[in-house]
Amino acid sequence: MNLRPYKFKPLLKTVIWGGEKIVAFKGIDSELHQVGESWELSGVDGHESVVDGGPDDGLTLSQLIERHGAELVGERVYRKHGNKFPLLVKLIDARRDLSVQVHPDDEMAQRVHGCSGKTEMWYVIDHEPGAKIMAGFSRDITPEEYDRRVADSTIMDVVNHHTSHRGQVFFLPAGRIHAIGAGNLIAEIQQTSDITYRVFDYNRVDKDGHQRQLHTQLARQALDFNATTDAVTICPKDTERSTLVACNFFTVYRYQVKDILTLQIPDTFLIVMCVDGIAEICTENQPKLRLTRGQTILMPACLHSITLHGTATVLTAHC
Repeated sequence: MNLRPYKFKPLLKTVIWGGEKIVAFKGIDSELHQVGESWELSGVDGHESVVDGGPDDGLTLSQLIERHGAELVGERVYRKHGNKFPLLVKLIDARRDLSVQVHPDDEMAQRVHGCSGKTEMWYVIDHEPGAKIMAGFSRDITPEEYDRRVADSTIMDVVNHHTSHRGQVFFLPAGRIHAIGAGNLIAEIQQTSDITYRVFDYNRVDKDGHQRQLHTQLARQALDFNATTDAVTICPKDTERSTLVACNFFTVYRYQVKDILTLQIPDTFLIVMCVDGIAEICTENQPKLRLTRGQTILMPACLHSITLHGTATVLTAHC
């Protein structure tokens, strides 16, 4: 089957903590303000990505998989996940601090919600001076200490605070406490799940004086209370290929494209997100496809390889 690379319409989400960077970063026309997230590739029920252009224009991601099956996502992924796309890809712009959160693992998520858990990773695209990322506990704590610190609003005293740098990578397995601080523009790749437990929200209130709902008891069940020493790595600036994350749920690389680069597509789909620069994607028997900053493209498994021409920094992800 002669499939092509797929572009999708971004799902822009306006939120109270969102900023003004995503629309400009992607170079798109939109009248929306406070866009905190752009869901670039999503199979989440009710928030599915829709194909933008070509013979399959207008199909949702699950409909696209239903039509093309293993030719699109690969035999192994299709056997395991069927028409459910296993990864969710986002851009996040935090104008204000996001709440302190944790996500359940697969076992807890299936037991409580009947869905997948959520392991994720972040890549820092850009940041404002002094921006922070919070990830993991700074020392071992007990569930009883957690209860006390949630009650007296001191939980952040035992959470690691990292100063943001471009090219920083944060790995956040299910159970790891985390938060995105104000001033960060981030690429996020995660399991397909929208389950989040809020631990702490800085005691903020809305215009009516109401605090957002917390999920402290569910979070207590999900949390890893051990100290975290491996949450963050820095991606080398000039390395052509850098492994960002390799875990049971996804593998993510960063490539520096300088003139020409050929990528082999494994026995599965390949997601390509451009975080800087411009490139042309060449595939066998298909027209060239322009890839610009902020765009995310899904490469079918049956293509086997693609060649990028230009100067760009791209992230790739697959299962």
